[in-house]
Amino acid sequence: MHAATSHLPDPVTQPEFYDSVTTKRLLAWVIDMILVAILVIPAVVFTLGIALFFLPLVWLMVSFLYRWITIAHGSATWGMRAMAIELRDAYGQRLDAGLAFFHTLGYALSVSTAIVQVGSIVLMLTSERRQGLTDLVLGTVMINRRA
Repeated sequence: MHAATSHLPDPVTQPEFYDSVTTKRLLAWVIDMILVAILVIPAVVFTLGIALFFLPLVWLMVSFLYRWITIAHGSATWGMRAMAIELRDAYGQRLDAGLAFFHTLGYALSVSTAIVQVGSIVLMLTSERRQGLTDLVLGTVMINRRA
């Protein structure tokens, strides 16, 4: 076992922490996209529709802030919480604001490039701890929340 991951649940002896995490991540992502869409509506209304001309940028900003703030305050977005999963750092701790920012930045960079996103999904499906590319770079892991 790598020293940087020795504080995380072992996928061989504690597989329950990683069971169905990839599916739950997908469902959490769908929930989060719905919530971001709901959060974008007030921006459009407040600007009297002008935000529609900049919708991709508005969506990116709202999505980034939503993910960063929710991960920084509970180590999970609302979608992740609904799916009973959470992010942990290499030491098994919840993500702080700084690591939440970098995780969100990594996510934003991944989804902006199709090949990187596909690679990240493949890693989530095949890696021992179900980590995506951003998780591997930062040493984070998505686990089932402890009961």
